[in-house]
Amino acid sequence: MLPAPTAPLAPPSSPRRPLRLALLLFLPFLVLLALVAAHWAPVLAFDRTIATSLHRTAVTAPGLTSVNKVFSDWVWDPWTLRALLAVTVVLLVRRGQWVVGCWVAVTAAAGTALQQVLKVLVGRPRPEWPDPVDSAHYAAFPSGHAMTAAVAGGLALWLLRLYGAHRRWRWAAAALVTVSVAGVGLTRVYLGVHWATDVAGGWLLGAALVAAAAAGYARRYGTRR
Repeated sequence: MLPAPTAPLAPPSSPRRPLRLALLLFLPFLVLLALVAAHWAPVLAFDRTIATSLHRTAVTAPGLTSVNKVFSDWVWDPWTLRALLAVTVVLLVRRGQWVVGCWVAVTAAAGTALQQVLKVLVGRPRPEWPDPVDSAHYAAFPSGHAMTAAVAGGLALWLLRLYGAHRRWRWAAAALVTVSVAGVGLTRVYLGVHWATDVAGGWLLGAALVAAAAAGYARRYGTRR
């Protein structure tokens, strides 16, 4: 539960730490982006091997495939996560936390815009199968599901830290976020609508964006709301 408007925010860490994290995440994303855009053969072979193996299981295990669809299309769907972020923003604004609320909203919107622009620029085709178990639209790289999960989960953890949540709640939230972010990536590859590197790219870019947003907030506002 969010604190009252008069509750002090926890002292933010130095912007250097999240900024370093953002760079550490963004640099491998750039390398992966370059390899995918260049159609580097080892990357293509790696993706095809994993996708083929998982798709074979998806076709022969319809029960497990149905479970993956539920999690992918409903529980961890980008619109579900965006709705949760929208509710969070509304709660923050209603409690007078305008700056934090806007920071969350802008970061989430930037993530959505960035992934769509990259999809258009890279134009990577999705996997194609003679016996598909699911379908998806738009280009493949980066995975929108994976990136949205990373952004939403990262923002949730940032807010808990910012508002001084007890360590045990932060650990529990970190475990939930880890399972969700990893799970949604696995479902997208398992269902045959993404390559593994699409998911890795979404994870890296989403986490880098949140780290950069946290660094920007710490540098610009400090403890002010």
